Amino acid sequence: MTTTHAHHHAPADLAPEEPQRISVSQLLPDVYKAMVRLDIAARQGLDPVLVELVKIRASQLNQCAFCLDMHSKDALAAGESAERIVQLSAWRESRHFYTEKELAALALTEAVTVLTDGFVPDEVYAEASEHFEETELAQLIAAITVINAWNRFGVTGRLTPGHYTPGDFKS
Repeated sequence: MTTTHAHHHAPADLAPEEPQRISVSQLLPDVYKAMVRLDIAARQGLDPVLVELVKIRASQLNQCAFCLDMHSKDALAAGESAERIVQLSAWRESRHFYTEKELAALALTEAVTVLTDGFVPDEVYAEASEHFEETELAQLIAAITVINAWNRFGVTGRLTPGHYTPGDFKS
């Protein structure tokens, strides 16, 4: 893996990449494989674009640069618009870019991701349960939980963003 990247618009004097701290996935391949299986199981039956939006929003909240890089690229590759990805960090001010179902999923994503802000409020859960039937809601909760787990590996390990290409990790 190279450390140089073709930035067509970036100046040559970019800050150096931070060194990675630890790769749990390399040191513990069984944990990594179990996480991949968990990820696949969690998103069964969910709209793949919705899953990417959820993964991006959780990764923004957790400031996981590696996962932001991966899931923004995956979303673009899946046909998501740059505009909707850019607006995700301010989705409450950009509600008209998203469906009511997506908005309910984003609100639930934030509540589940930031449990220190009063847990998952009843109104957020109730709104999600209006837009997702019970099994699909369980899948959404599982998908939110899995990206939060990935974020914690990425942030703690200081995994380096910028080198991911969609399709790198075939599951």
